[in-house]
Amino acid sequence: MEKLLRNKKAIALFLGPGLVLFTLVLFIPILQSIYYSFCDYNALTPPKWIGLQNYKELMKDETMGIALKNSMFFLIFSCVSQLVMGLVLAGLVTNIPKGRNLFKNVIYLPCVLSSAALGLLWMFIFSPKLGINQLLAKFGIQGPLWLMDTKGFIILPMWVVGFVSLWQYVGQSMMLYMAQISGIDKSLYEASYIDGCTKTQTFRHITLPLLKPMVGTAMSLNAIGSLKFFDLIYNMTEGGPNHKTEVLATHLYTQGFKYFKYGYASAIGVVLLVLCLVCTFVIQKLFKDDNL
Repeated sequence: MEKLLRNKKAIALFLGPGLVLFTLVLFIPILQSIYYSFCDYNALTPPKWIGLQNYKELMKDETMGIALKNSMFFLIFSCVSQLVMGLVLAGLVTNIPKGRNLFKNVIYLPCVLSSAALGLLWMFIFSPKLGINQLLAKFGIQGPLWLMDTKGFIILPMWVVGFVSLWQYVGQSMMLYMAQISGIDKSLYEASYIDGCTKTQTFRHITLPLLKPMVGTAMSLNAIGSLKFFDLIYNMTEGGPNHKTEVLATHLYTQGFKYFKYGYASAIGVVLLVLCLVCTFVIQKLFKDDNL
């Protein structure tokens, strides 16, 4: 193995295809998007350089402000809720003596289902005349407009979509934490029980500190996923009513593929890229393992 690692030709042979694919699929499109963000471009005519004009328009765009606020809400809500629920579920499922795989698979199942299909399903569930409201009507209760209420700083539809996304993706966080927990030396738990620690104390003083690197990884994935959140909200609300549930990804889609303002959409994409990089950097710094 050491001889193979010293062989530069072998290293180039194995890394070459991946680097080529990364360059063609990811790196070059990112550079093109950055260039187009400084251009007036509609795909029918050649890009026309306009400098920072697209970014100046972004600062004046009210919908962009709403989309940024909603994306930041999803960022905070997803990171906090999936951290808490993921840890709780991982701790509970890990300590189940029988049926552990059943509970694990049931919780993780929504992660592998189509977000588009789930979005349509939940749209019908929260419809004013169907689903939950129809059930509440049988008890004489008038249900709220789950996906159309526009009152408040963070409107009700955003909370609804946030809880749906938590239900769908919390299994991913749970699986990551369970994988880390399974790698903890059992002798540490045995020693803590001999010293008289309860399971709660053991989880707090042994499991949580050793989960720190995985918490950083899981939160980074949650942060990036929440910032580029698109499919569920597009299928449930399509950014409405009156653009109140727009996020950065839906606003980018609308400007690029409905209005054909590819230069303006590219500017939104660059903002989204910068936010993802900044959030990932901050989270990795906060959860850096000093022992590594």
